[in-house]
Parts: sequence; structure tokens; C-alpha cells
Amino acid sequence: MIPWGCLLLLFLFKFDLVTPDTLADLLVAVSAGQVSPELALQKLKYLAYEPVADFAKIDHHRTLRTGFPEVIWGPGKTPSQIIEIIQTMQVHTDCVMATRIEPEVFVQLQSALPHLHYYDQARICATMPLPAAPSYPGQIGILAAGTADQAVAAEAAVTAGLLGFAVTRFWDIGVAGLHRLLSCRDAIAIADVLIVVAGMEGALASVVAGLVDAPVIAVPTSIGYGASFNGLAPLLTMLNSCAPGIGVVNIDNGFGAAILAGQILRTAGKVQLSFQPSSSEQPNEAMGDGGDA
Repeated sequence: MIPWGCLLLLFLFKFDLVTPDTLADLLVAVSAGQVSPELALQKLKYLAYEPVADFAKIDHHRTLRTGFPEVIWGPGKTPSQIIEIIQTMQVHTDCVMATRIEPEVFVQLQSALPHLHYYDQARICATMPLPAAPSYPGQIGILAAGTADQAVAAEAAVTAGLLGFAVTRFWDIGVAGLHRLLSCRDAIAIADVLIVVAGMEGALASVVAGLVDAPVIAVPTSIGYGASFNGLAPLLTMLNSCAPGIGVVNIDNGFGAAILAGQILRTAGKVQLSFQPSSSEQPNEAMGDGGDA
């Protein structure tokens, strides 16, 4: 028989009837042993959002569900809307971040929020500076093919840094001067996951993926001449790479690449903690490395 507390909990969340009183009832049910803490936590992940005027709904529990907080997309919002959203979010989280914030918009934001930090090349503003030390193990390497690709690469680097990951940057090492890439090969090989940002024909991701044993996240940029079609040419190159181990995000999406890299590192950490191989599962050295002939 299902305890009444569980039935109450399921009913409340099914019909979005969570209020301070019903939340108190839930806590009492947990305390009385009628609802398990695990079930309560699962259901609390989907608490209602917080509205901001009539233009936004803030998802405060996104960190609980996905591991990362909601981030503000700047374009299409007025400065006053961004200010109100930041003010609402910063009550619940230390680091509120907004992307694609142009310098003239930041000036208006800073007048109302003087504590904001601005990362001009990345076009990101945040309520906290880049941390002095990472919060998570692992290393993200970020490669920019050319100087013109650095804005997208910086968006990835600042995003990853603000979220607590260690980042190493490798700028202007595109394939037109392959010796520049090869001079950094040893340092690049240390990274646990790589973000490769390139415009033009986008060949850098394939070259890097053929040199390392880490996952490669390829980011095509809209940098290039007419036939690059604002990033479509490097996007297709990266999607058609013959080098295995490459995942591709959307054009100019440095932010999305950083989130994916962070998810890879966090998942790897969880797997490492949970995996305890038995003696019978140890690799047999006599079998070789299992590579292709």
C-alpha cells in the first residue's frame, strides 16, 4: 500500500499545487517517515519557476536537475529586463551569468548592478569574478584556430572558468601554420577534454582529434570568406570529419561547448567514483591495445 504522504506528494506536483503550506506538509511527511528523502528530493527538482514581471520565468532548480544554473541570453532582451532577471536570480545563486552582452549594454547594466564583472572578448557579464582555483577535477583545453576565432573561444573559456573548471587556452594555432599546433602538442595532450574553435574550412578539429586520446568538441565559427556561408562550411567539415571522437555544436556556440565539456568531466568523475573493477576485470596485457591493424 502506498503511504498517504507519497500520494499527496505525487498529487501536488502533478497539478502544480506546490505552495509554502504544501511544502511544509511535505517536510513533515519526510520527518514522519511517510515520504523518503530520496523521493522528496526527486520531486523538489521540479518545483515551480519564479516569474519576473510578465516577460521571464526563472528556473531556480536547474542546477539541481542538470548540474549547472540557468544562464541569461542577452540578445533580444532590453537592459532593464536583464537587470530584473539578474536581481531575481542572484538571491538564489552566487554566480549569475549573461552571454552576448555588448559593451554599450554592459554600461547600462553596471549602472544598476555595480558589482557586475565584464569579460569583453567573451561578451559575458557575471556577478562574480573568475575563481582563483577550480571546483572540479580535470582540465579543459580550448584551441582557437585564428585570432578572429578568439571571441567564440573566449566565450567557452570564461563560461567554463565561471562554472568552476580549469581551463588552458591555446590561441592562433590553425592548420595554415601546422608547426604552431605541433609546438603545443605535449601541453594539449594533458587536457581531459578539448574544445576546438575554427572558422574558414574548419580543418583544425580533425587534425587535433587525430593527435589526442581525449574527446574533442568542435565549434565552427562564422569567420571566413563568402563560400564559408557564415560558418556552414566549417560546420559541414567538422560533421564529416574522418577522425573519430568529435562532437560538434552549433556555429559560434562557445557557451554550449563549455557546458558539454563540463558535463563530460562531471560524468567522468561520477563514473570513476562508482566503478570498482574486480581482479577478474583487469585488462590482459597479452591481448595488446585492441587498436586497428
